[in-house]
This record gives sequence, structure tokens and C-alpha cells, in this order.
Amino acid sequence: MELIIISVTAFLAAILTFLSGFGLGTIMTPIFMIFFPVDLAIGLTGIVHFFNNLFKFLLVGWEADKQIVIRFGVPAIIAALIGSWLLLNLTDLSPLFAYQLFGRTFEVLPVKFIISILLIIFATIDLIPSFSKLHFGKDKLPIGGALSGFFGGLSGNQGALRSAFLIKAGLSKEAFVGTAVVVSTFVDFTRLSIYATKFTRTGLSENLTLVICATLSAIIGAYIGNKLLKKITLRFLQVTVAIMLIMISLALGSGLI
Repeated sequence: MELIIISVTAFLAAILTFLSGFGLGTIMTPIFMIFFPVDLAIGLTGIVHFFNNLFKFLLVGWEADKQIVIRFGVPAIIAALIGSWLLLNLTDLSPLFAYQLFGRTFEVLPVKFIISILLIIFATIDLIPSFSKLHFGKDKLPIGGALSGFFGGLSGNQGALRSAFLIKAGLSKEAFVGTAVVVSTFVDFTRLSIYATKFTRTGLSENLTLVICATLSAIIGAYIGNKLLKKITLRFLQVTVAIMLIMISLALGSGLI
């Protein structure tokens, strides 16, 4: 059942990435968390995200602005190392607290609580119009790279912050998309390198079929989304997805999932 749910979600999420700017990782992470431990869920999402980015890299990567990639991407890569390391260490901490409900005991782990807060924040950014217009000057690019890379390594969610800083970098539409894809691909590669140190203990090899199906679904979705980009506006769908994300995040932070 998880194979179908995750593959369909990856397909739809990849379309949304092109149509609404809503991140693939933001949607896929909580879905994977329903079926897998937090660190493995973020790692599996990262693999799907990475190969989807590689596909987009082939499509638009050549449009990237090399100077912006260096100023923004290098701090992002360094910070992604820190965020990824922190994630692996947070998973070993004891539960923050536990409670009983309907005869069951629920534990709230530090990493789940932190990531649930992050997911709510990123979902809110897409939900509230004033947040979607958030932007920063070009002199803040290294800071933006560090922030987006850190949260990319910690939770897999980097798109909202990355866009907020790159949107005012004086890039054309094509250069903006290409630069974002290149930076995101580098961050994905960096954090996956760190996650890999723990994959052998969390069962990655047992889920290769799932990863392959989800990755192929995401690539197909990205291809279709690219074709539909100029034809559809999806503000209603963007709001709906954001609300669903907040609901999932609340369940994650309360220990229900």
C-alpha cells in the first residue's frame, strides 16, 4: 500500500513543484514519515528529490548564473553538512515527553517535534500571501544560502528560503529556475552523502523498489508539470496542500504519527 501512496504522491508533488512552486521535499517528507522512521524518511525523500533535480538539471541547469551559484551555493553546501549531521544526532535523543490517549501511549521525539515546526513554517510561507512575497537583497545571498542549506540538511525543506533570497538577485526567469535547480542538486548530493553513513542501519536496501518507483513517478510528474506550467494557476490547490501539510505536521509533532 505504501508503494502506491508514495508513488502517487511523488507524481502529484512533482507536478506541483512546477505549477505552484511548492517543494517536492515539503510534501514528500511527512508522507514518508507515516511509513518510516524520521531519519530514513528524510533520506528516502532526499533520494527522490535528488534524482528529480538531476532530471530538471538536464532541462534547465545550463541557464544557471554561475556567480550566484557560487555566492549562494557554497554556503548552502557547508550548512547542509551541519544540518545533516544534526539530524542524525537528533534521532538518538530520548523522547521529549509521552502521553496517553484512547488507551495508547504516544511519544514525542525531539527530531519529530522540530521537523513538525519546520514543516508548519514552510507550509505557512506558501499559505499566507504576504509571506510568499518575502524577499531579500543580493548582499544577503551568502546568508540565504547558509539558511536554506542548513534546513535542507535538517528537514529536506530548502525551497521556500532559497526562493525568498534568489527572487531579488536580478536573475531572469530562466536563470532563476536554473540557479535554483543547480543549488538544490548540490545540497541534495551533500546531505545524502551524510545520510548514507546511517542508511545501512536503517534499511535503505530493503526499500530500493519503493525509491525507484517514487523517483520515476516524480520524474514523470516533473515532465508533465513543465508542460503545464504556462497553462494552469493553482492558488487554491497550493492553499489546500499547505493546510494538509499543517495537519500532518501537527500529528507528527504530537506523536500521533
